[in-house]
Amino acid sequence: MSSDSIPRHVAVIMDGNGRWAEGRSKPRYAGHRAGIGPVRETVEHAAKRGIARLTLFAFSSENWGRPQDEVSRLMGLFHEALQREIDELHANHVRLRFIGDRSMLRSGLRQRIADAEALTAANDGLGLNIAVAYGGRWDIANAARRLAERVERGELKASAIDEAEFATALSLTGEPDVDLLIRTGGEHRISNFLLWNLAYAELYFTDCLWPDFSSREFDAALAFFGSRERRYGHTGKQLGVA
Repeated sequence: MSSDSIPRHVAVIMDGNGRWAEGRSKPRYAGHRAGIGPVRETVEHAAKRGIARLTLFAFSSENWGRPQDEVSRLMGLFHEALQREIDELHANHVRLRFIGDRSMLRSGLRQRIADAEALTAANDGLGLNIAVAYGGRWDIANAARRLAERVERGELKASAIDEAEFATALSLTGEPDVDLLIRTGGEHRISNFLLWNLAYAELYFTDCLWPDFSSREFDAALAFFGSRERRYGHTGKQLGVA
């Protein structure tokens, strides 16, 4: 696969953990635990393929509406996985960044997240973004509020707010837009994920449930991306595509 067919930024909606477990007559929590391995493999494969940024949708703002026991187990699993994996991620020069409404998280998890970001801040390898308690509409509304506060303080003129300025207030400020979105689990929707950043992303949907996702599945998504003609609103003729 040539370097020009590799996306700079890949985002993944990791769907299907609960259904994977239910199909095996196991509790839904077992599916979430089984999904940890594919996360590790996906991060490693992204780095191997030369992808610059990888953003994983771990827990949405809407997921708080799930049964309390499932939410509590998910948060505990997330804390456990972060504690176990952080040293290896750091050793492999991965830079961690977390996006989402941290005020919704317990103080211990917020501190663990802050520590992981601080530890890996200077790393120059794969940029790994983890979306926790995140929603695309929340992100956009939060950005609008931040800009409005700057206008109120006299730091910014309302007339100066354009797309570039607005993007500086979003959670992924400074990151390239998403080139490829992968969603597992067979659903064909983006579920309030990175609404702004997905503007020109190629969308790849697979029936594969997340615990079964592998480097082979990842490569299939990359092959799909490599086959796409990305025009950004222009015609193929304008871009010199026959």
